[in-house]
Amino acid sequence: MNIEVCIDNIESLKTAQRSGASRIELCAALALGGITPHYGLIERAVSAAERPIYVMIRPRAGDFLFSRDEINIMQADIRMAKQLGVDGIVIGALTAQAEVDLDCCRHLIESADGLGITFHRAFDLCRDPLFALEQIVELGCERILTSGQQQSAVLGMPLIRQLVQQAKQRISIMPGAGVNRFNALRILQQTGATELHLSAKGYRRSRMQSQHNPTMGQNAVDDLQINVTDESELSAVVQAVRQAF
Repeated sequence: MNIEVCIDNIESLKTAQRSGASRIELCAALALGGITPHYGLIERAVSAAERPIYVMIRPRAGDFLFSRDEINIMQADIRMAKQLGVDGIVIGALTAQAEVDLDCCRHLIESADGLGITFHRAFDLCRDPLFALEQIVELGCERILTSGQQQSAVLGMPLIRQLVQQAKQRISIMPGAGVNRFNALRILQQTGATELHLSAKGYRRSRMQSQHNPTMGQNAVDDLQINVTDESELSAVVQAVRQAF
């Protein structure tokens, strides 16, 4: 059973590895659903990696309908990540009709040149998920990250189970979204999946002493806390899964 943890800072990388993560999805801005991390974070993460590192390739927040300029940006980011030594990339692109953008994905996979490929939760916006599964298999991706087209993987378990059955081990179906210590085992048992994806979101208080700073963003509270992986939450998920399997 593989447990993938998505992170967006180097502190969380160390926590995830210490807590037993099988693989790391490296992102920036998890609060926005994850976008491509910057050069320095990728370089440092690869240097500190004890687990495979897969890098999110997404040039912006929002939808997954990308322009030619954005595809060029993603290709450049993939080449950079590959040069830095990552193990894989995480991609997803859709057409205006909510189908997998095969042309875009092929360009990205060609730039990856042998890296592992995960198709991310753009899948959950596909008009026909069963047809999309076959397209993604054809592309040669290793896995699909999905919530079963619902707000959480728990709510999406019926579709996830159907996807696992249809996949017939040609590709891994990895449930994600809302996975925690209370539902991780149930998701695996009821869907037949062999991988899980979670962030184990938590935070720590800022160590800054000043109490009179101007607000940096829309919410002053965000300036006083650092979003990090919750070690106790992630450890509980890992322990529950490993004990059962």
